[in-house]
Amino acid sequence: MQHFKTYLHEEAGTAELGARLARTLAPGLTIYLHGDLGAGKTTLTRALLHAAGHTGHVRSPTYTLAEPYSVTIAGRAVEVIHFDLYRLASPEEFLDAGFREHFNEHTVCIVEWPEKAHPVLPPPDIKVLLSISGEGREIELQGLSDQGCQCLDRLKFAPNL
Repeated sequence: MQHFKTYLHEEAGTAELGARLARTLAPGLTIYLHGDLGAGKTTLTRALLHAAGHTGHVRSPTYTLAEPYSVTIAGRAVEVIHFDLYRLASPEEFLDAGFREHFNEHTVCIVEWPEKAHPVLPPPDIKVLLSISGEGREIELQGLSDQGCQCLDRLKFAPNL
């Protein structure tokens, strides 16, 4: 397992990590984001999507549960689906919505509140744990598959410099 842990002093550090993480993405990747409300999950995702080439507004899919974005990764068009499962009533609701079909070798799926769809949600390649700590955030990234570990191996990030 590849592992990365750091403290980010401000929101700009979270955004920079998202931008750096965007440079490591590969089609087929599934990323889980864990953290309390306000921990920075959407901030990280927004920065990742903008760094990957999305130029429009990135909204939190709190009510729609999923928002698709088209970006370019390694010279090819890739769809990134940002899921926010906070309002999901049950794992069956995830299945009934047909969301599982988006988890494939062509799409990048970023999932906030993945525990709401356990056990029907496909396993992550990367798990991101965010927590509020003082004025900043503690963040931990875990590579849980070969592809996830390869992404974290490519991650070049020096926080708070």
